[in-house]
Amino acid sequence: MHIEYTDEQNMLRDSVDKYLRDNYSFESRQAVAKSGEGFSEQQWRTFAELGWLAMTLPEEHGGFEGGALETMILCEAFGKHLVLEPYMETVVLTAGLLQEAGPDIHEKYLAGVAEGRVQGALAALEAGRQSSLRHVETRAESCAEGFKLSGSKCTVFNGPAADVFLVTARTSGDAYSAEGISLFAVDAGLPGLSRRDYPTYDGRHASELWLDGVTVPEGALVGEPGRGYPVLEKIIDRALLALSAEAVGAMDSLLAATVEYTKQRKQFGKPISRFQVLRHRMADMFMEIELTRSLMLATAYKLDQNADDASALVSALKAKVGKSGPFVGQNAIQLHGGIGMTEELSVGHYFKRIAVIENLFNSRDFHLQRYMRLTCE
Repeated sequence: MHIEYTDEQNMLRDSVDKYLRDNYSFESRQAVAKSGEGFSEQQWRTFAELGWLAMTLPEEHGGFEGGALETMILCEAFGKHLVLEPYMETVVLTAGLLQEAGPDIHEKYLAGVAEGRVQGALAALEAGRQSSLRHVETRAESCAEGFKLSGSKCTVFNGPAADVFLVTARTSGDAYSAEGISLFAVDAGLPGLSRRDYPTYDGRHASELWLDGVTVPEGALVGEPGRGYPVLEKIIDRALLALSAEAVGAMDSLLAATVEYTKQRKQFGKPISRFQVLRHRMADMFMEIELTRSLMLATAYKLDQNADDASALVSALKAKVGKSGPFVGQNAIQLHGGIGMTEELSVGHYFKRIAVIENLFNSRDFHLQRYMRLTCE
C-alpha cells in the first residue's frame, strides 16, 4: 500500500510543526503543567483560530470535513511537542460522539468546539473494571423530564475543564453486557453532578464523577437507547489512532534527543555515539518507530475508507505501540543515564506520556486478542 499526503495535508503538517516548534517550548509546557490548570487557555484559543479544532468537524458546524489522516497529522505533532491541550478528549472523543446525536445537540455544542468555547470529556470507565467499556453499572431511568442518571465514573480525562460529559449509562441489561448501554450528553453544571479533580502521572488532569439523580432531557440521548456501545466503539477506534500518532511523535522526539545526547556525552575520550553497540540500539529504536509509523498510516487510510478491516488494524496498531513505545522509551532513558528521569529533562516526560498511552483504552494483550477475533470472524 502506497499512501501519499495531499498538498493540503502537507501544508497542515508543516504549519502545525512550525507553530509548535516556535511557540510551544518544553519550558513553557512545564510552566503550564505546574500551574494547576492542566493546559493553556491561550494556546487552546490559538488552536481554534488556526482551524485545528474544526479540522475534522462537519462543514455546517464550522468544520473542514477532515478525516483520520488529518487527525493523525495533528496528533503526531502534538506528541513531538508534549502538547497538554485536550484535543483527543474534546475533538476526537466528545465531538466525534456528539456527531452521532440529534440536531439539537449539534446546535448546542459542535460550533462551540470548533471555536474553542466548549470542551468535553468522556465519562465511560467505572471502578473495579477500569479497562472495560462494557462494565457499566451507572443507571439511566426514564422519567417525566427525560432520563435520571445515577452512578459514578472514574478516570475522566479533562474532567476539570469539561463543559459537557459524554456519559455511558445502562438502560437495560446486566453490568457486563454490551447491549443496553446508552450514551448521554450531560452539561457539567447540572444539579446532582459532582466531581473530584486530580493531576495525572503525565502532567494532565482528570476527575472522578458522581451522578446522583442527574436529570437530562430526552434530547440528550446520543444515538439509539441501549445501542450506545457500537457508537462508542467506533469513536474509540478514532481515539486509538490519535493516541498512537501521539506516541509515534513522542518516540520521534525521544530518538532525536538520544542521538543528540550521545554525540555530546564522552567516555574514554570520545562521544559514546561512536560505540557500535549504542549505534545498534539507536538503529533498533529507529526501526521500531518506522514500523509503527507505517502501520499507523495504513490504519488512518483504512479508517478514512471505512474499510471492513479498519478496526482490526486499529488494534494491531495499538498492540504495536504497546511494544515499540516502551522499547524506545526505556532505551532513551538508559542511554541518557540517571538524568533521563529528572524533572528538568524532557525525556522522562515523554516516557510518562507513552506509558499512559500504552494503557489507555485497554492493553496490548487485549488488542492482540481483539485483532485475532476480528480477523478470524
